[in-house]
Amino acid sequence: MNQNTDQNEDGSIELSLVRDDLPYRLQRRLGLIPEHGLGTVRRALFFALFTWLPIVVWAGFEGRVLSGHVEEPLLQHYGIHVRFLIALPLLILGEAKMDKLMTKFIPYFLTSGLVRAEQRGAFKDTIKGVIRLRDLVKPWLIIAVLILAWTLFKPAVSEEHELIWADGGFGVFWFNYVSRPIFTIFMAAWLWRLALLVILLKRVARLGLDLVPTHPDRAGGLGFLEKLPTAFSLFALAVSSVIASRLAHDVVYHGVHVISLKVLLVGFLIVVIGLCITPLLVFIGSLVSAKRQALLEYGALVGQHGRLVRRRWIIGETLDDDSLLDAQEIGPVADTLALYDAVKNMRAAPIGKSAIMGVALPALIPMLALFSIEVPIKEVLTKLFGILV
Repeated sequence: MNQNTDQNEDGSIELSLVRDDLPYRLQRRLGLIPEHGLGTVRRALFFALFTWLPIVVWAGFEGRVLSGHVEEPLLQHYGIHVRFLIALPLLILGEAKMDKLMTKFIPYFLTSGLVRAEQRGAFKDTIKGVIRLRDLVKPWLIIAVLILAWTLFKPAVSEEHELIWADGGFGVFWFNYVSRPIFTIFMAAWLWRLALLVILLKRVARLGLDLVPTHPDRAGGLGFLEKLPTAFSLFALAVSSVIASRLAHDVVYHGVHVISLKVLLVGFLIVVIGLCITPLLVFIGSLVSAKRQALLEYGALVGQHGRLVRRRWIIGETLDDDSLLDAQEIGPVADTLALYDAVKNMRAAPIGKSAIMGVALPALIPMLALFSIEVPIKEVLTKLFGILV
């Protein structure tokens, strides 16, 4: 049993969506990933240089880097530099955060008591099932075929403006057949992890979690998952950086106004936030059902408590059984009403500002840089703040 299926002291099973999938195993064989750790920094440096440097060196020898030799030199195409020097390293560095959050949050389902004692075995089987999915080769064969098809047929369909500086030389070859496929593989890895996370949490939700409707996190005890979307923060930053840098070229050199791009960018922001919080949406059914049932139960409790208070203090009856009034865990009328209000304020999903902002803010940074080309930073911040609040 490998290190990712070892049991913790609490009897739970660790789950990493980063380790031991096919790309991880291949990078380990190539010596890019050390025996201990993920080697994210050295892999980020290696892939950044491997995808970007050959293009720049060739363009330098051909006189295609700076202006004066070609109409639109390589230096002007920000998308190429950002994609391989910033976005690709971010996708790799983000693996460490994903790994840390997953290995921390998944055992908490057991330690917090959310998983009932009789469901612990089923929970562990669920974890093992997702580990088997993660380690499969077949999904990566499908991804490889799709990337290969795109690589072979996309250049033949239309000439890319982004590669106009290369004029069909070695730079086009390296970009199309080496650099872009590598970047696409790391993008696909993140989308596959997102799918695995949705599958995992959906299966966990089906176990019938022991939710606490009065929990102060207003999510039945699932509030800890609000931090989970931050695992995709560097993914959001990477994707946004590529899009913003490509558009920046059009703004600077082709007269496109950033204001005309606001619909596109808002649409992208909505999509990327929606993708990254999708795993948390699987709990909607469980939380809505728990809230509906709790409203009935706590409503009955409040009603019974209120009737006893009225009979004792308003009517002046002597009660045969006033244990409910003396129960310390329920407390006075105000505390009883607070219990009902807690249930009433229960959310339909463990999603709050921290979950949304953990993705939105990284995605907004490149957009802010793009808008600052034409619009003063103060005005940009004011508009973005207005959108967020």
